[in-house]
Amino acid sequence: MQTILVLFGGVSPEHAVSLVSAEAILRNMNKENRRILPVGITRAGKWLLYGGDDYAEIAVDHWEENPNNCPAFLSPERGAGLCILRGNGAEIVPVDVIFPVLHGENGEDGTVQGLFELSGIPYVGCGVCASAASMDKSVTKLIAATTGVRQAEWLTLRRSAFQADPQKMCRRITEKIDYPIFIKPCSTGSSVGVSKVKTEAELMPALETAFKYDRKVLAEEFINGMEVEVAVLGNEDAKAATAGEIDAGAEFYDYDTKYITATSTPYIPARIDADTMTAVRKWAVKIFGALGCAGLSRVDFFVTRDTNEIVFNEINTLPGFTSISMYPKMWAADGVSFPELIDRVMELAQEG
Repeated sequence: MQTILVLFGGVSPEHAVSLVSAEAILRNMNKENRRILPVGITRAGKWLLYGGDDYAEIAVDHWEENPNNCPAFLSPERGAGLCILRGNGAEIVPVDVIFPVLHGENGEDGTVQGLFELSGIPYVGCGVCASAASMDKSVTKLIAATTGVRQAEWLTLRRSAFQADPQKMCRRITEKIDYPIFIKPCSTGSSVGVSKVKTEAELMPALETAFKYDRKVLAEEFINGMEVEVAVLGNEDAKAATAGEIDAGAEFYDYDTKYITATSTPYIPARIDADTMTAVRKWAVKIFGALGCAGLSRVDFFVTRDTNEIVFNEINTLPGFTSISMYPKMWAADGVSFPELIDRVMELAQEG
């Protein structure tokens, strides 16, 4: 019997997305010869072992109300496992694999991975360093630059400098980058806090929004291109799936377009020629390796409409696993079912 800890929720702006991903993973996970321990982290940071068997409660954010929930936490003591508190007693359950279904800060940025390392329990996804580097877009860009991949022109901006002289920061941006300009918090995912700025009047509000989420922000050149994504799976022998494309049907692929509205359209395979398909898959594996990633990641690119050039955008080390998420869809298009994909990432966790 294998014991799997599925960790979801988290103290992050992407808490709600994590719940939907967790429900899909729990519903599709092979239960044979496995004990599944679904543990949710509330927005306030409280850990609870979910006591129900209706995973739909998790997706609609009603899981915290289940009367059978009980406090639980992962012990940093090596090999101890999950500590479950029931009444006046405690049960220590050894765990074979941790599947963190956590997006954004405190889940995808190396913090919780550090706890997993202390615990000595194998876990799905990238390690501490790769998670931290991939979460911080400014660090990602510096490492990706070593591969030679083309990237959009960018500036790294700091909250302290913005607070000291916001007008000076605006001038610095527009001296280097032409409109339209993307303003992005360095360490959020799911396009949280991201703005596409077309005029001078929009720049200051966009910076104010981004700095609410992070002390570091990117100003980035707009790339007129198709949004192409590549699912990467593996450790040292990582492979890339057939690339997919997102037609946002909006100004850009923002949070609402990803999870709320129905304007975006996915295309798998992406609408690119065979040579570009081969090249973008190679770049995805190369960037995955340069960042020291393991297990899984989704690597995002633009393919320019005028010159058909590949431009690296960002990497997601714990990509969404919702019913509309591109990562499982791309592998499904290559013949790997959702349950098979879940099994594979857990196998990869135990390899290293």
